[in-house]
Amino acid sequence: MLNYLWFFLAALFEIFGCYAFWLWLRMDRGAAWAVPGLLSLTLFALLLTRVEAAYAGRAYAAYGGIYIVASLLWLALVERSRPLASDWLGAGLCVLGAGIVLWGPRFNPA
Repeated sequence: MLNYLWFFLAALFEIFGCYAFWLWLRMDRGAAWAVPGLLSLTLFALLLTRVEAAYAGRAYAAYGGIYIVASLLWLALVERSRPLASDWLGAGLCVLGAGIVLWGPRFNPA
């Protein structure tokens, strides 16, 4: 379960970092937004290394499901746009998939 905490925290920092660049480049809020964006993206990368996984690629693949949920929460709480029921259904399936990728059985061909 601790992996999900690391994934969620990493997602918040990644989303904020990307959103800072969105504010700068799409909303004309000024280049100063690049500084917190870069710091946030650095923290994202550091947090993602905390995940217990044998391979980085597997951790990144599993992270994708949590990122989707965090993005929908960001959409609702920060951007004040209500996600659709289909958004949540898709996110739930992605979280299920993330768990399978991270903790599913590993078969070694003989």
